[in-house]
Amino acid sequence: MKTKKTVLAALLLFMAGALLEAQNFPSLDASPKAYDFARRMAGNRMNWRDLAEAALWASSVNAGPGAEEKAAAYLDRINLAVTELAAAELSEVKKERGEYVLTFLHKRFLKSYSELQTRVDEIFVSGKYNCVSSAVLYMVLGLSVGLDVGGVKTKDHAFATVTAGTEVIDVETTNQYGFDPGNRKEFQDAFGKTTGYAYVPLKNYKDRAAINGAELVSLILSNRIAMLERGNRFAEAVPLAINRTVFLTGNTASGDRGEYFEDPQKDLMDCLINLGAYLLRAGKEDDVIAWVEYAGGRFPDPQRWPELLNSAANNKLVKLIRAKKTAEARTALTALKPKLDDENFKKLDAMVLESEAGDIVNSIRNPGDAEAALAFLTHAWERLPSGGREEMRTVAILAEANRLGKARDWAGCIRWLSGAIETYGANPKLESALRDMRRNRVSELHNEFAALYNKKDYTGAKASIQRSLEEFPNEKQFLQDLDLAEKALARQ
Repeated sequence: MKTKKTVLAALLLFMAGALLEAQNFPSLDASPKAYDFARRMAGNRMNWRDLAEAALWASSVNAGPGAEEKAAAYLDRINLAVTELAAAELSEVKKERGEYVLTFLHKRFLKSYSELQTRVDEIFVSGKYNCVSSAVLYMVLGLSVGLDVGGVKTKDHAFATVTAGTEVIDVETTNQYGFDPGNRKEFQDAFGKTTGYAYVPLKNYKDRAAINGAELVSLILSNRIAMLERGNRFAEAVPLAINRTVFLTGNTASGDRGEYFEDPQKDLMDCLINLGAYLLRAGKEDDVIAWVEYAGGRFPDPQRWPELLNSAANNKLVKLIRAKKTAEARTALTALKPKLDDENFKKLDAMVLESEAGDIVNSIRNPGDAEAALAFLTHAWERLPSGGREEMRTVAILAEANRLGKARDWAGCIRWLSGAIETYGANPKLESALRDMRRNRVSELHNEFAALYNKKDYTGAKASIQRSLEEFPNEKQFLQDLDLAEKALARQ
């Protein structure tokens, strides 16, 4: 018996997983290559080939039909460039060698700057580049000729550095003349005559973070994630964030880089939550709830997942309540209860309960309905929102008063309102209704007296008004009627 229960539990888990997969959610498993490159580049132990292959992978040439062939073709282009550089008569002075590599890079590959072109593979297709893709390719070629190349990230920019002895030289890779910006470069003809100058101004990058090769490559993924999310393609961004997190495992330099280098764990959680928020804005509450269960189990966050789940649950219940489907809202909340914390469940329970109470109160039509509604309100009183429960109770009491009033049962209406005020307390609406009912009853009794009096049945009229005074002692109208009846009797 125990074995059967275990098998059944496993089957239910499998079915739940299959159901979640059926939502077409992105995979939460990192690419095997993310683990491979993380291992190969661990501790900043990398060579130019590792960096080149990682950059092409981060650029996503390893996905889709013909991916392997494309990756091999792009890597061949890099191999040819490395071979050409190896055959060149490079200076032994690292500063001069670093500048040569930048010039070579622009002559061979970099054709036009494009702010959003962060992929290295696209450089070989169109020649378009931005600060990240050009800096990564510069690092690959620089490492191949023995340079100590690093990266730098500012708030909205990236570039490379070359360390030569004690000097760390900035390399603005987006500019052909960007080696050691701030220094003037001379152009000379074949005879050594100066023919012109190039000058790239030195920018103030005091707020900057030094990053290693793996971190520089990871910016390709970061930029691709940002572009996908800008286009509302949040599901496609999730696998990139997962890959970036795994890729940087063991490959993140020590020290706090603040806002300049995005923390991969935080970026990943942002991506996961952003997808849920996008689904929420699209009105897909059931998908959000499934996404929280699917992704929240793998990547826990004690604050953000519950907030997202509560928003989805709230929106789902509000929709059902507005559609007059309160019973469905209660069923939905019951199903959600195991997923919600106590505080959020109580808030949602109060909202559904208020709708249930409203339905009962608004359905008062027949004898006994009001008593049932008031009993429901009394039982649920502590769970109901304090702002509306008094009003609902008043509505229920007045609904019964109106039912009795339509039957012209003014006496019964007075008894009902008086009893309700005694039980639940007075308020202006109930007191006003009671005054109206009393006026109606007084008019009814006066009319009864008047009918007898007009028939000259003065004895009957006097008896009628005396009964009325028992019901309403000292009522001015009745005292006048009594005096009128007695005078008529005295004249007989």
